[in-house]
Formats: sequence, C-alpha cells, structure tokens
Amino acid sequence: MKLTGAVAIVTGASSGIGRSTALDLARQGASVALVARRQDRLDALVSEINEIGGTALAVPTDIADRAQAFAAVAATVERFGRLDMLINNAGLMILGRVQDADIDDWDRMIAINQQGLMAMTKAALPHLLDAARGDRQVADIVNVSSVAGRMTFPTAGPYSLTKFGVNGFTEALRQELAGQKVRVGVLEPGKVDTELDSHNNDEILAHIEENFGGFRMLDPQDIADGITFMVTRPAHAAIAELWAMPSAQA
Repeated sequence: MKLTGAVAIVTGASSGIGRSTALDLARQGASVALVARRQDRLDALVSEINEIGGTALAVPTDIADRAQAFAAVAATVERFGRLDMLINNAGLMILGRVQDADIDDWDRMIAINQQGLMAMTKAALPHLLDAARGDRQVADIVNVSSVAGRMTFPTAGPYSLTKFGVNGFTEALRQELAGQKVRVGVLEPGKVDTELDSHNNDEILAHIEENFGGFRMLDPQDIADGITFMVTRPAHAAIAELWAMPSAQA
C-alpha cells in the first residue's frame, strides 16, 4: 500500500467525490480525517473504512466557518500526530442568471468554494511542511475545482468566478511552495454524477445538459481515481493540473 503511515484530510467527505476519495486513500494505507457537516454520514463512512481495515476519524465541520476549519486540522493532527495530504474537495454549485440570483446564495458559495478552501489550506500548511521534511519526504495539496474554472456558460457566472479563483489560488501556491516538497495541484472535473447540483432546478439543469449534452457522465470514483493518482505518484513526477473532462459519447 503506497500511503501506509500517511495521514490525509478530505473535505466534503460525506458524499460523492469526497466519500470515494476517502475510501481509496484508506485502501492505500492512509489514515483519513473525514471533514463535512453531516455527522451521520461521516459515522457511517468511518464504519465502512474500519470494515476494510482502514483508519478514519469523523470531524464534523462547516468549513465556511474559519474557526471550525482550523479546529478540524488541529483535531486531525492531535489524533494522528501528523498531516501529509489535504484534499480540498468540499464545494457548492448554485447556478442561475445574475439578474435573478439571490446574492446570499453567492455568499454561501464563495464561503465554501474559496474561503473554506483557503482556511483549510492555511491551517494545514505548517503541518504539511513538517511532513515534507519527514520520512515520507513529500506532502500533497489537491484542490478539486471544476471545468468551470477554465470555461463557463449561461447561468454559471458566479460559480465560475469561484472556480477560476480556486485555479488561480492553486497555481500561486504551487509557485510559492516550489522546492519545499509540498506538491500542489488542481483537479478539474467535468460532468459528474454527485449531489453538487442538487440545489438547482430543472430549468437550470437543462442549461448544463445543453452545454454538456453528448458527454458521458462521470462517476465520483472516476475523480477519486485521479486524486489517488496525484498523491501516489513518484515524488519527481509533477502534475500542476489534471483535467477530468467526460468523454464524448459515440
């Protein structure tokens, strides 16, 4: 197992990509801190990881609350004694025309997609730098963004704003940490079957289908595979970004 002895935090771990990623990392030998808001789902995932011989910690957290984000990192390090990987997966997608939007929805989306990601990164970074100087000799930050971080479509403006920001933040941090053995990368999924778009009505979802119709729907496991690939790759192999766009149907 490639990650034996390593410790990972996965945000948004209660469903979808986060859940699949946590299971994958546990199968690779990592101890995993599960960060999300829904306690019942986290407890169920801890039990599932225990059943496959892994180790997990449920850390109920709303990362939009900066104090809770910092506390989640502190709880992880207190339990496991180190931190080697931060998978910033938590996200919220609220689509709609700018002229019709509720600006409070934008605030919540920005708080999760950007401010929560930055708070988790800020809290985790000292521990990741320590881990990079230790026996593993490398640490990882993977930010799960979106294809909306490189393109957009009608109704996706505010969501794209958050994801373009995630991509820019990731690249700046990658350059900042160059040579310090903390690898920083971004993974940009396309059309994935998750709860991410559950806040949107049928009319809005039709816009997605109009722009991504003809493409195969990805499964959360497809994205988890990409994340696992990024954190288990050889230390000398660089991946600044991994674009997981669904393939066109025949």
